Amino acid sequence: MHTTQSIHARYQEIRHRLPEIEIVAETGAAPRAIGSLLDIAEEADAFVFDAFGVLNVGETPIDGAAARLDELRARGCLIRVLTNAASYDRAGAIDKFRRLGMRLADDEIVTSRDATLVHMPAGRWGAIAAAGDGLHDLPHPVTRLGDDPAAYDAVEGFVFLSSAGWSAARQAMLTASLHRAPRPVWIANADLAAPRDDGFSQEPGFFGHLLADAKAAPVRFFGKPFPEIYTLAMATLPGIAPARIVMCGDTLHTDILGAAAAGWRSVLVTRDGLYAGQDVAPYMADAAIFPDWRLDRI
Repeated sequence: MHTTQSIHARYQEIRHRLPEIEIVAETGAAPRAIGSLLDIAEEADAFVFDAFGVLNVGETPIDGAAARLDELRARGCLIRVLTNAASYDRAGAIDKFRRLGMRLADDEIVTSRDATLVHMPAGRWGAIAAAGDGLHDLPHPVTRLGDDPAAYDAVEGFVFLSSAGWSAARQAMLTASLHRAPRPVWIANADLAAPRDDGFSQEPGFFGHLLADAKAAPVRFFGKPFPEIYTLAMATLPGIAPARIVMCGDTLHTDILGAAAAGWRSVLVTRDGLYAGQDVAPYMADAAIFPDWRLDRI
């Protein structure tokens, strides 16, 4: 069972693989507490939102989140959702947010799956994906991986889209295949864990870092906090200075660190996500990652 403490500690263990940021002196680094994003709407031209822990927890929308997006739009702020969820293709991602009651246009959603597929080179890839994922948007031939060891040996690289249905046995098959013949592994969701209705799930990043620890193969991570997803998001916000973009997220090592590396400002949301029920100050001090603002809900 994952806990806030164990997830935070693991992020610290793999910190050397994450983008570097300038460490802010601890004195004066404490974020300013605000009551809602409306308090800082005049300081931003665009608000960028993480999904899990900020807009929703699992399949449950967070109270007031959809209305806040509309209020910020009414004040002239652009809205983007920047999510590490790679289990859905673009149509599936749009449909999910609609089911959650979020009024989002197609171009307002940027996913780590988008960032991964844009960079994928030619070849036959082995896909680790949810059962309902048709994989129709993958740009190259793909083999869905399951319990057949031969399938792992027959592909030229691996793309990890979803941990749904993934198991220790399948992780062992993948590791063994990579030891026999090292090939690239692309992790399309860099998160270690995500808040769900019944606790924290293990996400593809968790398994990717196990492979990287074992030095089984070259592993590349996509999504927050890595730069490719921020480049995609910035392309949808032409003419807006990075300092006028505010990232709203629940996780220091993904949302807040990634925003700092991109030159954005950030808000840590604490009530529903990774640090729910915790005093977040010791975690910020331990990681030396400090947002500009903090609040309970957006």
